[in-house]
Amino acid sequence: MRTNRALVSLAMAVILLLAISPAQTAEPYYPIGTVSIDLTGVGIGIGVSWGSGRLRFAGGEYPFSVEGLSVGAVGVATVSAVGNVYNLKQVSDFPGTYAAAGAGIALAGGVTGLTMQNQRGVVINLYAVQQGLELNIGPKGFTINMR
Repeated sequence: MRTNRALVSLAMAVILLLAISPAQTAEPYYPIGTVSIDLTGVGIGIGVSWGSGRLRFAGGEYPFSVEGLSVGAVGVATVSAVGNVYNLKQVSDFPGTYAAAGAGIALAGGVTGLTMQNQRGVVINLYAVQQGLELNIGPKGFTINMR
């Protein structure tokens, strides 16, 4: 039952991804790629998180690791998130430190989101579907490293 609910929420997030416009970015205004991220976070006090993900871009799939993206303030949580990628010209522009490029958003059904941008202008609109959890970026941003 819980798995079905998570799958329905994830499907809803994908539909919402298509309906929501991206952050104010330079051309192009349509997604160039997509990401999926699985995070594990421990939020006792300051909060620590780690995760991995996949970038789908130009017909390829590229694994990466994530550090510094937190999932809330208390307890242990595992979060799956999906997102669209904008302004990506080549895979080598994707890794780096991302900072908030817009306010976090809360959507129906427990979906929360973030818009962030790295130093090369790559923008990610990222959405998590677990109810009661927030995606947060630490004060130094979060880092994506290609594997």
